[in-house]
Amino acid sequence: MTDHEYRFDITMTCGGCSGAVGRVLKKLDGIKSYDVSLDTQSVNIVAADSLDYQTILEKIKKTGKKVNKGEANGKVMDV
Repeated sequence: MTDHEYRFDITMTCGGCSGAVGRVLKKLDGIKSYDVSLDTQSVNIVAADSLDYQTILEKIKKTGKKVNKGEANGKVMDV
């Protein structure tokens, strides 16, 4: 099994926004590491093979934050 690298560009206006995204990612099984950046308004995720793009996207959307762009292993995906 190989790890997946996901990147999402998310509209985040404050530390509370980035904190909300971090909290949902922390609870997901299969997340190996993540970096939420308020400065670049993005999150980079390394996830186990068992965790797919769509599952992560839906969890992030449940925070109420707008996902502007998503990538899976360098390939642009639908948001």
